[in-house]
Amino acid sequence: MSSELSGEQRGLRLAAGVTMAAGLGLALAAIPALNLPVRLLADVLIWPFDGAETLAAPETRLGFAISGGLMLGWGLMIWQLAGEPLARAPEAIRGSIRASVLAWFMLDSAGSVAAEAALNVVGNLVFLALFLWPMRGAGRTAAA
Repeated sequence: MSSELSGEQRGLRLAAGVTMAAGLGLALAAIPALNLPVRLLADVLIWPFDGAETLAAPETRLGFAISGGLMLGWGLMIWQLAGEPLARAPEAIRGSIRASVLAWFMLDSAGSVAAEAALNVVGNLVFLALFLWPMRGAGRTAAA
């Protein structure tokens, strides 16, 4: 089997890399001295942009630590699946990735709206496209 990655694999690994970096950023927001990027993002997403979001509460910091760790781990899992497993069992791996991405998108977006941060759905759409775009048309066969 070739060790060269397909365009689909490279695209999925790009999406996974962005997800891991975002997860690391979220986890680092648990440290007050390092939370400025996430604090500014939260301030934009929870409009108006007014500096009210401090992320200082211990439960907020815990939430960022947990969600960042989960996001990093999810990205790493997809990175791994986009390699040899995708080459060996493409339909099964694509199905797993699609299901996990769609489940994340629906729950995260609904939760964002419930938390009065509906603007986060726009960011979620970017991540959704990052994952689904590389798999577009994959597995389709031409009609004989």
